[in-house]
Amino acid sequence: MDISLGKAKKTRRAYGFDEISLVPSIITINPDDTDVSVEIGGKKFDIPILASAMDGVVSPQTAILMSQYGGLGVLNLQGVWARYDDAEKVLKKISSVSNEEYVPLMQKVYQEPIKKELVIKRIKEIKDGGGIAAVSSIPQDALALGPIARDAGVDMFFVQSTVLSTKHKSSTSKPLDLKEFCQEMKIPVLVGNCVTYEVALTLMGTGVAGVLVGIGPGAACTSRGVLGVGVPMATAIADCAAARDSFYKENNVYVPIIGDGGMVVGGDICKAIACGADAVMIGSPIARASESPGGDYHWGMATPSPTLPRGSRIKVGSIGSLKEIIQGPAKYDDGSMNFIGALKTSMGTLGAANLKEMQQVEVVIAPSILTEGKVYQKAQQLGMYK
Repeated sequence: MDISLGKAKKTRRAYGFDEISLVPSIITINPDDTDVSVEIGGKKFDIPILASAMDGVVSPQTAILMSQYGGLGVLNLQGVWARYDDAEKVLKKISSVSNEEYVPLMQKVYQEPIKKELVIKRIKEIKDGGGIAAVSSIPQDALALGPIARDAGVDMFFVQSTVLSTKHKSSTSKPLDLKEFCQEMKIPVLVGNCVTYEVALTLMGTGVAGVLVGIGPGAACTSRGVLGVGVPMATAIADCAAARDSFYKENNVYVPIIGDGGMVVGGDICKAIACGADAVMIGSPIARASESPGGDYHWGMATPSPTLPRGSRIKVGSIGSLKEIIQGPAKYDDGSMNFIGALKTSMGTLGAANLKEMQQVEVVIAPSILTEGKVYQKAQQLGMYK
């Protein structure tokens, strides 16, 4: 329904995860009997969780661990792992400086050129460790880095930017032709990010294996504040899920959509899938794992921009192992651990046997869902208010 913002502008209401709730049906299911597997790019994953392509989240080692736990870790080819042989030393430096020193340091660190031999080395490290190798690049570097990664044996290639479209206009550079790129890569190419039905639909028409949904909701991202751009995640996912369903009906090709960002606790992941996501990509929750490379810190991908940084370095601390965060058992009562346990329990409560059924559950607008009856938790900073 259109709403009048003023005489010159019509608008509509959009919703985030904190404003919606999931409604049980007449059926309940034993959580142990639910199926949370998903197929992306021709590969079946036991869990619908991808770790974000951020330096404080995914190293070759955490990518291997994500594969062992049934998910996928995506390595950032614009990050320190492809720029420095001793990346761990650089990451320790990033985590040690003051808030005032942080942005200038990041801008300096990421001026180091990306090295072909390190791209190959990191992919080999993941493969040798038994992991599924997935890497991410910005569109400007995809043509150069894509063939290197493909020839090194990468399993999936992600093309990501703050906003990605198929109709980029520029007087100074030639846009990446996604359709041609997908054909030349001959491996699954996933792209993002977008937040609208129209863009998701056009991206799917290029032959991509998946579309990432989300602009600016990440815990460390400041794009919404710097650029004023974004759509709350519940609405963005629902709109792009509609595009996926339209594309499938028209072409008999199912292109999964991945909710990317804005999910901090298990309930957020449950809501993302209920809104229509096939899987989710998360950063800050993974950065809290003891094995994560950020040293208790997490930062946005656009932070190193030499002219317009769009990402903070936030301290997330370490709450337990990656296995505990993904599979449990949880040591805390706030939803920050055992995401798969939360998802399976939610699905059982809602009567959803698999993710496709989870996408069909009833969703209500519920702005009081996080505050109703929680006065003591809020006052004492317990549970949902830690």
